[in-house]
Amino acid sequence: MKQGPVAIILALSLIAFPLMYIFLGTPLGELELSALKPLLWVLGAAILLTFVVGELTSNNSQVDKLWSILPIIYAWIVTYYGDFSTRLVVMSILVTLWGLRLSVNFGLKGAYKWKFWEGEEDYRWQYLRSQKEFQPKWKWSLFNFGFICGYQNILIFLFTMPIMIALQNNHNSFGTLDIIFAVLMFFFILYETIADIQQFRFQSSKYALLNNGIPLDEKHSKGFLDRGLWKYSRHPNYFAEQAIWISFYGFSIAASGQWLNWSITGCFLLIALFLGSSNFSESISSSKYAEYKNYQKRVSRFVPFLK
Repeated sequence: MKQGPVAIILALSLIAFPLMYIFLGTPLGELELSALKPLLWVLGAAILLTFVVGELTSNNSQVDKLWSILPIIYAWIVTYYGDFSTRLVVMSILVTLWGLRLSVNFGLKGAYKWKFWEGEEDYRWQYLRSQKEFQPKWKWSLFNFGFICGYQNILIFLFTMPIMIALQNNHNSFGTLDIIFAVLMFFFILYETIADIQQFRFQSSKYALLNNGIPLDEKHSKGFLDRGLWKYSRHPNYFAEQAIWISFYGFSIAASGQWLNWSITGCFLLIALFLGSSNFSESISSSKYAEYKNYQKRVSRFVPFLK
């Protein structure tokens, strides 16, 4: 896939949706602005911490370590300001389940160490950092601050913002739509869990063979996983992650009665991120594995069976 769709989504998110807030959105009230202040402090601290630690250690996966933690903090702060209403509590519990699951999966990959600044770094950052486009080092530092730390931390903040719409409409009771979106979000959390377990087991057994000098068997011979959920989607984990936050956005619909509101910005930016990220990772995979291009032709990128 070309980068055109990514650019279109970014343009919509950065231009159209702020205008939507100005002309169609309800301005944040005193309560929402009070809740927003600690959220912005957390966001600013996260950007600064991840940038400084990444620069000092040359490990640029610091945002990855906070990816599963920050939404939990944001959600429960807003829930506190909303007097722990049913909708806000349900939203925060689901975000907590999502975050705990992702933290465990990330930890299994060696990302978390007692010295928090250590741990496994995403191979994509290592690859990009070595490219001539990011030399000399100050160019990489700009990219680190602007995209890795700035954009991604702001994205995390934004895709959690449907809970702010829920706070703004806290007077509307928890109902059938809330239950539907809660079930959907829980389902996709389970779906992503299964996809990650399948990938982890495949990679673990593959490298166990390689590290012991044993030739790869039929199951591992292609070098990449194309069984289980990965038989129907090349990135079932990415598909589920996007579906989780679209479902989370659904709570803002249930709360406000509006199918379209400014908090959808985070969903669109997340989709843009996964389009760009999968473009990059697939360019690496297709150069490493001979069968990967056939896999791309046969199997949908995100949505199962959609090819």
